[in-house]
Amino acid sequence: MPNYRQNRRRFGRPSPRNDQPNSMPAAVVADEAALLPPVVAGPPVAPGAGVFGALLPALQRAVADEGYAEPTPIQEQAIPHVLEGRDLLGCAQTGTGKTAAFVLPLLQRLLADAGRVARGRPRALILAPTRELAAQIGASLRTYGRHVTCSHTVLFGGVSQRPQVVALRRGVDVVVATPGRLLDLMNQGQIRLDDLTCFVLDEADRMLDMGFLPDIRRIIARLPAERQTLFFSATLETAVVSLAQSMVRDPVHIAITPRQPTVARINQKVLFVDQTVKPQLLAALLDSPDITRVLVFTRMKHSASRVAERLHKTGVPAVAIHGNKSQNARNQALADFKAGRVRVLVATDIAARGLDVDGITHVINYDLPLEPETYIHRIGRTARAGAAGDAISFCSASERGLLTGIERLIRKDIPHDADHAHHSEAARAGGGGTGAKAQGQRRGPTPNARRPRRQGSVRSPARAVRA
Repeated sequence: MPNYRQNRRRFGRPSPRNDQPNSMPAAVVADEAALLPPVVAGPPVAPGAGVFGALLPALQRAVADEGYAEPTPIQEQAIPHVLEGRDLLGCAQTGTGKTAAFVLPLLQRLLADAGRVARGRPRALILAPTRELAAQIGASLRTYGRHVTCSHTVLFGGVSQRPQVVALRRGVDVVVATPGRLLDLMNQGQIRLDDLTCFVLDEADRMLDMGFLPDIRRIIARLPAERQTLFFSATLETAVVSLAQSMVRDPVHIAITPRQPTVARINQKVLFVDQTVKPQLLAALLDSPDITRVLVFTRMKHSASRVAERLHKTGVPAVAIHGNKSQNARNQALADFKAGRVRVLVATDIAARGLDVDGITHVINYDLPLEPETYIHRIGRTARAGAAGDAISFCSASERGLLTGIERLIRKDIPHDADHAHHSEAARAGGGGTGAKAQGQRRGPTPNARRPRRQGSVRSPARAVRA
C-alpha cells in the first residue's frame, strides 16, 4: 500500500491563489467537456481486494458494518486518487455513492496526519448547499469514522450557533458547512481556514442555482493556496466549469455515467387531473398498500403544509418540510420519515437534492417543477443504490407546457395513465397556459424581493437566519 503519511503538514498538490493562473484553459466555450482533463481510471489496488482494500482496517470495518461489499463506480475511481492527494473534479448523479467516495479517503488522510487540532482551525472543510445535505454528510462522517478518532462538526443556519461555536473552540478535524453560516462565523472570528489541508465543494451546480457564487468566492479567497481540492457536481455547465477552473490544479476528471440512468430505472407515469381535484387523487393513490414510503413534492411552501395537514386529517401519517420550518422541525420531520413513523413526507424542492432516505418506494409530483432539471433531481430520491422505484406526476391543464419541457429534457414521452377516477381530458389537452407564466410564477426577482447583499458588505450576527 502507498505510504499515505508523506507530506504530513500539507497533503495534496498546491492549488493556485486567486490571482495566479491555473493549469486549466482560461476560455469557457459552449462545449464544456473540451476544457476538462481526460476522464481517467483510478490507480491499481491489490488484486481481488477492490478499492476498499486500500483503506485502513478500521475504515474497512465501518464499510462492512454498513453492508457494502462492492464499491460503486465513483468510489472505485475516486478513492485511489484522493488517497494520492490529487485534486479531483467529479461529475456524478445523486445516488451514486459520491459522499463515501470523498469521506472515506479524507478520513484516512487525516488519520495519517493525526495530531492536536487548534481551536477554530479545522483541517478539512466540506461545503454543501443545504442544511439537509450538510447534516447527511455529517452523518456519513460519523458512520464511517465510528472506529477511528476524527472529530467533526456541522455548521448551518436555522438553529442557535452556540453549540457550533463550542465545538469549534474545542477543535475539530472536519467542518461541514453551508456557505451562509460559515461566513457568519468567519466574520465573527470563530473559525479560520489557515490550517486547511483539504477543501470539498459538493453539489457545485446546486450552489450556483441557489445564488451562492459570491459566497463561495469569498470562502475560496480565505483558503490556503496549498491544499487538496475535491470538486463535485451533478452537471458540468459553463458556469460550473468556470468555477472549477478557479479552484483546482491539475485535477483528475472523473465522470460517472450509470450503466442504466436513474430515470431509466424508475417507472414513470403522468396522471392528468384538474388542479382542484389533486387532493382527492392523492388520497386515492395512498389507499394502495404498495405505496409504503412516499415523498410528495409541491411547488410552494404553503401548499406543502396544506397537503400534509389534509393527509393527516384523513388518517395518513404525513409531515411537511420546507424553508419556513425551523431547523429543529425539519430535523424531526426527517427523523420521523426515516424511522417509518410517518408514511408521507411532503416537501418543496429544498429536499430535491441531498435527501438520502432508504426505501422510498414512490415519488409523487403533486405540482410539476418550473425547471425540467428539477424533475430529475426529484424523482432521483427513489431508485437509490440500484433499486427500482416509481414516480407519479400530476399534471393540470396549466402545467401541460411544463410536462413538455420535462419530456424534451429526458428525451422520452412519459406514459399517461388515464385509468383513474379523477382523469381530466381537459388537462390532457392542455389549453390552460404553459410554463412559468401559467403558474403565476416569475423567473426573475419580484418587485418586493429582498435585494442581494453587496459583495463587499460585512455580515452581522444579527442578520436573518441563512441556510
